[in-house]
Amino acid sequence: MQYGAQFGGKCGKSVIVSTWEADPICAMATTFGHSAFLVLVVLSIFPEYSEQLQSSQVLTLLRIKQLLDSPAVLSSWTNDTDFCNTEPSPSVTVVCYDESITQLLIIGDKGTPSLPNNFSIDSFFTTLVKIPTLKVLTLVSLGLWGPLPGKIERLSSLEILNISSNFIHGSIPREISSLTNIQTLILDDNVFSGELPNWLSSLSVLSVLSLKRNSLEGFLPESLGSLENLRILDLSHNHFLGQVPDLGSLTSLQVLDLENNSLGPQFPHLNRKIGFIVLRKNKFSSGIPSEVSSYYQLQKLDISLNRFVGPFPPSLLGLPSITYLSISGNRFTGMLFENLSCNSGLQFVDLSSNLLTGKLPNCLLSNSKDQIVVYSGNCLDTGDKSQHPFLFCRNEALAAGILPHHRKLEKGSKMVLALSISGGIIGGIALAGLAFVIARRVHLKQTRGTLPPRSIAESASTGYNSKLMSEARYVSQAMRLGALGLPAYRIFSLEELEEATNSFDTSTFLDQGSHGQLYRGHMKDGSLVAIQCLKMKRSHSTQSFMSHIELISKLRHRNLVSALGHCFEYYLDDSSVSRLFLIFEYVPNGTLRSWVSKRGARRTLTWAQRIAAAIGVAKGIQFLHTGIVPGVFSNNLKITDVLLDQNLVAKISSYNLPILVESMRQVGVQISSGGSKELNKARAKYEEKSDVYDFGVILLEVIVGRPLDSRDEIDIETEQLQVVITADNAARRSAVAPAIHNGYSDESLKTVMEICIRCLLKKTEERPSIEDVLWNLQFAAQVQDAWRGDSQSSDGSPVSHVQPLRRQPNLH
Repeated sequence: MQYGAQFGGKCGKSVIVSTWEADPICAMATTFGHSAFLVLVVLSIFPEYSEQLQSSQVLTLLRIKQLLDSPAVLSSWTNDTDFCNTEPSPSVTVVCYDESITQLLIIGDKGTPSLPNNFSIDSFFTTLVKIPTLKVLTLVSLGLWGPLPGKIERLSSLEILNISSNFIHGSIPREISSLTNIQTLILDDNVFSGELPNWLSSLSVLSVLSLKRNSLEGFLPESLGSLENLRILDLSHNHFLGQVPDLGSLTSLQVLDLENNSLGPQFPHLNRKIGFIVLRKNKFSSGIPSEVSSYYQLQKLDISLNRFVGPFPPSLLGLPSITYLSISGNRFTGMLFENLSCNSGLQFVDLSSNLLTGKLPNCLLSNSKDQIVVYSGNCLDTGDKSQHPFLFCRNEALAAGILPHHRKLEKGSKMVLALSISGGIIGGIALAGLAFVIARRVHLKQTRGTLPPRSIAESASTGYNSKLMSEARYVSQAMRLGALGLPAYRIFSLEELEEATNSFDTSTFLDQGSHGQLYRGHMKDGSLVAIQCLKMKRSHSTQSFMSHIELISKLRHRNLVSALGHCFEYYLDDSSVSRLFLIFEYVPNGTLRSWVSKRGARRTLTWAQRIAAAIGVAKGIQFLHTGIVPGVFSNNLKITDVLLDQNLVAKISSYNLPILVESMRQVGVQISSGGSKELNKARAKYEEKSDVYDFGVILLEVIVGRPLDSRDEIDIETEQLQVVITADNAARRSAVAPAIHNGYSDESLKTVMEICIRCLLKKTEERPSIEDVLWNLQFAAQVQDAWRGDSQSSDGSPVSHVQPLRRQPNLH
């Protein structure tokens, strides 16, 4: 049996609004039919007035069509449409009374995407409130987005409001409390957030409140218990928590659906006339109150996937109206008997995954195709393999502190239980002794060849989980210091991001990449962020992304543009992820290319600053390769992916994030592909040297000071460097950027040229490791600082603290 608000049926020219409502709308339509003759008389007497009024209505409705981006369901609306006398349909209905529109129903196609960026929900409702006589307003699956404007209060005659299956976000506006005639409020399948407001109690005639599939959170207000006319309350699929308020005084309540929240622990107090109770997938951990067995009108009870304990009341099977019963995934105990009675109308029963014993009642063994019974995962005497042994349920119940009432353990059971406990104690002592010996041996090995405990404790403070720490090859100093100055990684709301980007206005657009769009966001605290929007394929739940999100949250380093958080957006039909927003720190000083290669630029880097930038990029690559496990390789680095912050510190802005759709499969291969260890090791080595080559291209442009966008340009400049590296200083001077002619050490320049050429070698295996690259660059920086006579090195650390570095052998 279906429950809740239903749309699309007919009642004259009206719409069936709810199976639980009386029929005020039908009465209205009937009245309209009887007044048709009077309407014709009025039109004949006041032709000019009627024409002007009708013209106003037409203009308003056509403007609504335009603002909705002319959806297919409104294709028939034209200047010549007689809206008040058009036959209603399940998708579009306009009902008039006394030449005023009283009902407007528009239902788009399921899965309709959000309206374009130029859509303004404020303008839409400004137009809509020009029909103040509306009593019924239904706008479903039309792509509406933005916060619900407070001006909705101007529709003071509204009795039914349904704006489900859109993209409306933000809190539920307080102005709705002014709609004192509202009887049905349906805001399902949107992105509403915040807490459920207390002012709902002011809607004294409210009978249907449905807010399912939103992002509402917090505790349910006690004021819900004062909505005396409430018949349907659906708050499922949100983030509510805590105890359900006392709803026992709601004598009209027929439907309570709280599925998929975090509510509990006590079973809610309800009136005895309730018909549907859905508490599935919450945190209820009490027993079922005895009064539930007297809910004589109860048709559906679904309390599955909770933590309910205690004895299961078999009387629930025999409730006079029950047709659907699911208690699966709890810890109910008790013994069932063959002669238990069931309601003859029982169509679905799920007793699975509990601690039930005894025999399945005969009334559940019917071969009727109309009845479904599921009972696996208990300790029932059914003779099949779907059940646990009897002692499993007994011991599980004792372990959870659930003692059967009014029943004593049989003598044999007591003996078995005593032997089990004694054996467990003896076995536990033996295992403890064995564990102590093993732990001591491991400890001795660790003290000989591993880092001291203090070092491990410091590393753990970075926030990596124990699994990642146990797999890490080593934890570098950069991991401990890299996240300094960044706020903690967190989850952002879509409302925050839209406010920060003015609803992703084109003025905030930064770039379009292969993985999505990049926007600049201005947060409430005044900080700037970069927001990457990634469109995801269907069938990916939030859970499937969490391991990747955890990795991204740890990719924090001084030389990476680090992630600050993320936000998920969902498809309305199956709750899978439709878009993922990754929020990064905003780096304000442009790309490295704009500082080293841009012609006519007023700003340029000195040679010492260029080496420092190159060292920063190399450190970022080294962290991606070795600072985390699994390493991030094949990053396809370009000089335009390197940004400079306000202190001219280089930060890599684009790296091979495993969450990107195109690279997910590739990362999966790195992590879990089969084959020999030698093959996997060779693959990782190749991917590492691929990043080294890309770094060589960046370094080459830093040296020559000219944009290098083709392979031919790179090859030509590389050959030129190979020639001048063996020549004199004057030849090398001719090959470098003019901006650095008077500020470099020849030995420093020669060292950088040498490592650059080695990075660009054709044979992958001959290229240096990123550690070798960093070693040579730091040597070049030291030589440059000594040549300048500076007291500080290029990367900001005192020269006296830099260890002497040896030169790598020359190529010639």
